[in-house]
Amino acid sequence: MDRIHNTKSFMRITHRYLGYFMAGIMTIYAVSGVLLVYRDTDVLKKEKNYEKVFEKNLDEKALGKEIKIKGFEVEKTENGILYFKGGTYNSATGEAKYVKKELPYVLDKMTKLHKAPSKEKLGGLNTLFGISLFFFVVSSFWMFNPKSKAFKRGMIFTGIGLVVSIILLLI
Repeated sequence: MDRIHNTKSFMRITHRYLGYFMAGIMTIYAVSGVLLVYRDTDVLKKEKNYEKVFEKNLDEKALGKEIKIKGFEVEKTENGILYFKGGTYNSATGEAKYVKKELPYVLDKMTKLHKAPSKEKLGGLNTLFGISLFFFVVSSFWMFNPKSKAFKRGMIFTGIGLVVSIILLLI
């Protein structure tokens, strides 16, 4: 019984203080996660004009990589000038003029945090966040006595959450 009490106490205390520590990080991930759901729209995005000089004579694929516009496609080419949605590229001079819709600076940084791969400096934070969330899931089962009404209802909601997530993944 003493060991069970120690585990329960450890889980509750760690859950509490890790929760306080992670509150700010979870706020950032929550906002950026919602923004990422709408990344295929122009929600909160503003037009930004660019004038850049790239290498001369880039082909469509290389130009698309430089400009970093999703679904980049050259619509026509006339006299060495490539025309694409929102801009032009002069293949003789390398000069490109184009417009991109982008999130404001802070929101853009937040979404980059959310998507950071393991090779980037923020990848470790993403790993810490994922492990912490998993700990919250596991430790939450020590918050209530398993014989209590709250725990039994919690298990029903856990089951419903799992089933809904699986259904949404499969459709």
